[in-house]
Amino acid sequence: MPNTFCKRPLYEVTRRLALVATGVEKADLVIKNARLVNVCTAEVQEHMDVAIAEGRIALVGDAGECIGSDTKVIDANGQYIAPGFIDGHMHIESSLVTIGEYSRVVIPHGTTTIFADPHEIGNVYGKDGVKAMIRDAELTPLKAIINVPSCVPAVPGFEDAGASINSEDVSEMLSWDGVMGLGEMMNFPGVISGKESVHAILAETLKADQIITGHFPESGAGADLNAYIAAGARCCHETSKAQDMLEKMRRGMYVQMRYGSAWHDMPVLIHAILDNNIDDRYACLVTDDINPRTLSRDGHIDHVLRRTIEEGLDPVKAIQFVTINTATCFRMENEIGSITPGKCADIVFFDDLRDIRVTRTIIDGDIVAEDGELTVELEKPDFPKAFYNSIHVGKKLTDADFIVKVPEEHTTDSTINTRVIEVTQSHIGTVEKFVNLSVDNGIVHADLDQDIVKFVVFERHHGTGTKGTGFVNGLGLKKGAMAQTFSHDAHNLIVAGVNDSDMTLAANTLIECGGGMCAVLNGKVLANVPLPIAGLMSDLHVEEVAEQTSALIVAWKEMGCNIHSPFMVMAFVSLACIPEIRLTNRGIVDCRTYKIVPLFE
Repeated sequence: MPNTFCKRPLYEVTRRLALVATGVEKADLVIKNARLVNVCTAEVQEHMDVAIAEGRIALVGDAGECIGSDTKVIDANGQYIAPGFIDGHMHIESSLVTIGEYSRVVIPHGTTTIFADPHEIGNVYGKDGVKAMIRDAELTPLKAIINVPSCVPAVPGFEDAGASINSEDVSEMLSWDGVMGLGEMMNFPGVISGKESVHAILAETLKADQIITGHFPESGAGADLNAYIAAGARCCHETSKAQDMLEKMRRGMYVQMRYGSAWHDMPVLIHAILDNNIDDRYACLVTDDINPRTLSRDGHIDHVLRRTIEEGLDPVKAIQFVTINTATCFRMENEIGSITPGKCADIVFFDDLRDIRVTRTIIDGDIVAEDGELTVELEKPDFPKAFYNSIHVGKKLTDADFIVKVPEEHTTDSTINTRVIEVTQSHIGTVEKFVNLSVDNGIVHADLDQDIVKFVVFERHHGTGTKGTGFVNGLGLKKGAMAQTFSHDAHNLIVAGVNDSDMTLAANTLIECGGGMCAVLNGKVLANVPLPIAGLMSDLHVEEVAEQTSALIVAWKEMGCNIHSPFMVMAFVSLACIPEIRLTNRGIVDCRTYKIVPLFE
């Protein structure tokens, strides 16, 4: 497939690059006197020049002969330069803003390429949602490479999404400009068991000579892992144990160590590298899900690099993990990932190798950010008007919609054995628990003494009226209610709370504003983050959304919730493709056996 992710395809400019490298023609831009982080040889080279023409690198070395009267010259004055940073697995929608707005923040932090899986908006609007994200990506210099969503819905038969994507859709989308590869194949049970519809999607991807990005959260190196990799999965970001990372790498799978706003796997996984004498070419770093507070406060991949270096990894190796390793994972090392002749001129500047703070970002030979600010103008996003009307619950909710009744044969009991979903901050997995909850006139309420709150999932795409009801342990909520339409992966309306009236107000608030996240206490909306685009994204600047989410976090704390990034933790309670147990609009799903299980035992 011809490259569409650089200013000029290499086949169009080989002659010019050769003539610039030999000094016959002059460069468009020359960087002088830099310390080059050479990710090909894992070394830092002093006093290096880089000559750039047509958005690509023509020469690395002494560029004196490449400078002409019209050549722009940047004297690095001994600054470090490295390839632009690549995030190999992420979801734009998790930032709660559009791609254009996202790029305005991350480019100054040195991110030049992202591999984005838009399965969030795909679950709401299907192919049309993916098209809208591609159009939005075209408005920014960021190389926003789209992976085709593979699992819409994530677990068919166990949840209801707004759309579906099949193998024919995947085949079509893989031919679209701006698309490369298949998004995370979350239906790993379907892969392992040989489900025909799942393998049809894999087959279309392989026929298009594209890569399959993976999602394999199970532990161990047995037949299941081998089956999953044998079916074509090239990488995985769902690894949480160092030994599992080793086993995946040993079988030729790229492990994308995750460090986002809520999921902090990297500090554990990095010890697979630090404690073993192994080749680390199959190690990458990704964010997966990163919220606007983290972006505006800490940065992006540069923040992940700093944290990884703090854990003890050599800085040059860390940079390899977000450049050449990731580029090679996606079979794009011939285009991006290194500062070498012929590659796209995506380059970042910084002063301290152990505390990477980007001062300048170049994409395709153009300076696009300096001193923390974007230096190019971005067009405003233009999403279809229909995307602003996506919350269809079917009615205005009442307190009765949140009442949990016991089966008729238990109405006279004082307690009932209840299946509870336990969540833990900074970890995406859940644990199944059985807890005795009190029964009052046949109704079960939250139990604050045991840190158990009510949790309800309403189908919000087609007004079917279906809902799933359960209880969650670990949110730390002592009073009030929280509601979100950002809820992986079907993005139905989820509500957690202590009392029915606050839960009702939280849910109806989001129905009325077109989706988002809100917190309610004693009949008052304490904070609200409207997400009018598909109920997933804001049309405001990152900083404004960060302020809104900060207010939301203050509200959560007022209600007793002190866990890290609670809206991320809450959003995954309904993700039925990761063990052990989840709640969707269809009910409680045992994600080990893939069966709907009862709330009460």
